[in-house]
Amino acid sequence: MRLTVAQALVRFLARQYTERDGRRRRLIAATWGIFGHGNVAGIGQALLEEGPDAMPFFQGRNEQAMVHAAVGYARQCGRLSAHAVTTSIGPGATNLVTGAALATINRIPVLLLPGDTFATRPADPVLQQLEVPYAGDVSVNDTLRPVSRHFDRITRPEALVPAALQAMRVLTDPVQTGAVTLALPQDVQAQAYDWPEEFFAERVWGVRRPRPDRTELAAAAEAVRGSARPLLVAGGGIRHSGAQAALAAFADATGIPAAATQAGKGALPHDHPADVGGIGHTGTATAAALAREADLVIAAGTRLTDFTTASATLFRDPAVRFIGLNLDPYDAHKLAARPLVADAREGLDELREAVAGYRVDPAYETAYRQRHQEWESRVDRAWAVDDEDAAPTQTQVLGLLDALVDDTDILINAAGSLPGDLHKLWRARSADQYHVEYGYSCMGYEIPAAIGVALAAPGRPVWALVGDGTYLMNPTEIVTAVQEGIPIKVVILDNHGYASIGGLSGAVGGEGFATGYRFRAPDGTYTGDPLPVDLAANAASLGMAVIRTRTLGDLRKALAQARSADRPTCVYAQTRTPDTVSGPPPAQAWWDVPVAETATRKAAAEAREEYDRQAAQRRRHL
Repeated sequence: MRLTVAQALVRFLARQYTERDGRRRRLIAATWGIFGHGNVAGIGQALLEEGPDAMPFFQGRNEQAMVHAAVGYARQCGRLSAHAVTTSIGPGATNLVTGAALATINRIPVLLLPGDTFATRPADPVLQQLEVPYAGDVSVNDTLRPVSRHFDRITRPEALVPAALQAMRVLTDPVQTGAVTLALPQDVQAQAYDWPEEFFAERVWGVRRPRPDRTELAAAAEAVRGSARPLLVAGGGIRHSGAQAALAAFADATGIPAAATQAGKGALPHDHPADVGGIGHTGTATAAALAREADLVIAAGTRLTDFTTASATLFRDPAVRFIGLNLDPYDAHKLAARPLVADAREGLDELREAVAGYRVDPAYETAYRQRHQEWESRVDRAWAVDDEDAAPTQTQVLGLLDALVDDTDILINAAGSLPGDLHKLWRARSADQYHVEYGYSCMGYEIPAAIGVALAAPGRPVWALVGDGTYLMNPTEIVTAVQEGIPIKVVILDNHGYASIGGLSGAVGGEGFATGYRFRAPDGTYTGDPLPVDLAANAASLGMAVIRTRTLGDLRKALAQARSADRPTCVYAQTRTPDTVSGPPPAQAWWDVPVAETATRKAAAEAREEYDRQAAQRRRHL
């Protein structure tokens, strides 16, 4: 079958499927692209040749944003279906790097197809080529190597066959998945080759569910039976496995409380008796207290990042031990845990059976449930509205959303102060309602990710919650949402600057330096009047319907209007006072941001004293 390399790749991708639990899905469901000289006559022509029925196409505005949209789609699909992203060479390719890092850190599959410089070197250099005197085979695409789970450069047509198969293997491997890059030299894309027809046969990639090893399971069961104050930490692996029902059954049978990481929030619905909310620096007081007292921590599907462990200060019982239930042995062994290497659903089900008859002491169960009720009362106070004519605080915005949404809504966020407020306060009603990207915490993720999520969940209300700093990073895909008629809802909370990092700066002796969106003052600092930036007008100029609000009453009506809208709609609100981020409870656990060890300014010296006090509580779990 004589086709160009690009035509062969597109045809191959259109015939790849995943299957798990008897359900079959298209592996590469669509391709995103921006065309330049490095891909227009190759992948671009191939997409036209094969047609939209074979490979649907979405036109993007920014290469990083296209990756974010693909990540949003794949996450919503449980990593069982993904998108490809094609770019030209040069800047188009390097713009992929941030999105690739986000996908790989979060272990979300996305296929990257950047154009590359000529393999045959008819002219050297070509437009947008990086010349590296010591290595003729290096291009800017090599910046994608450290942020890709698999990287290959197709320098000859016949090399596509093994490379494409390896790419599919990695995309569908629940342990190895992430960004996969196939760099495509622009001349090779257009070269013709006689392909074996078998290359284009339908191929189904099974997504496996490994069961736990018998010895590891027995050791884990022994640890559970010997514990008096166990705590389960639910991570994103619960979601990726579809293990929410298994987690609920485990909690129901044992009475063990479950706290959630950012990626794991929603693993149990907020009203489940064993749910104690978020854990770590942005978590609840309930989860923090349980973690400090726990003698056993079951880390289920989590990478145990610094936010989760409060920079290794959270788990304080001298005798605390860990069970690492994870598909990846790398994660299962963290904190010197007893590893239980398995799929989350299979591992929880078999561990529940192995500890049949075990249940925590009724007094322990009663105590953590009472603590959680007390925390819920604090949430109610943070969300309370006592004056409909006042400007909103950030937490009041969340409270109004909480009163409006049901279990079909999906909330997307990634950066700023909102992830902390959401992790502490949001009441997740469904397994996929809470979509906070906190592995890379990438400003600019929310709007394009909302498009991807909406493509994966048509008909459901999808909200992108952004601050003004995040909005300015990456608003371009609003145009794509308008073009495609995707009715995402964007809520812009304007606090005139990087208010989240401004608060952190104040806590670590930085005194809020250069974190406000203000004119320069006479002393050279950014402490003058707020900048006259109109983000609502900007969103309108990109084609969105925009609703401006001034008061809580306005905002309540605007959110309801946006939720029912059938076109992309933006709700704009300035949160109360430019320097106020929100009114949630303060952080319940520490986060290690090193403070200057020596300084002449009083704020830094005082911050260092507090830093040393907190750091002294850090420990190695061995």
